[in-house]
This record gives sequence, structure tokens and C-alpha cells, in this order.
Amino acid sequence: MTLDSQHNYPSTRSYVLKLHRSAEPRHERIAGRLESITSGRRFDFNSADELLACLSADLASAAAQPQE
Repeated sequence: MTLDSQHNYPSTRSYVLKLHRSAEPRHERIAGRLESITSGRRFDFNSADELLACLSADLASAAAQPQE
């Protein structure tokens, strides 16, 4: 049996999502902080669009950096 060395969910793409106490997703009010597990970078957001923009920016930044 050969193990796949390419993980479906690599730790380099792991994040902690913290929702602000005032967030009410069912009323489309979302705010909080996204933290990258790997880099420790933090992104505050005040809408779902901002959350996706933060995530996209961090993934693009990580892709632009040379792999070790």
C-alpha cells in the first residue's frame, strides 16, 4: 500500500476563524478574525466578502513565496 504524500487538506492551508460576538450569520451580519495557522497572520473582516478577500489574499501570498 502506498500512502499519498499530497494531503487533501494540508496544514499550510489551515485557519482559525473567530466570529465577533456581534456576528449573526443567519441575518447576514458576519464579522471576526481569520488567523493563519502556518504564518500567524491575522485578518479582521466585517462581511462575508471581506472574509473571502482575506482568505484569497493570504493564499495568493503563500503561493508567491518560494517553497522550502
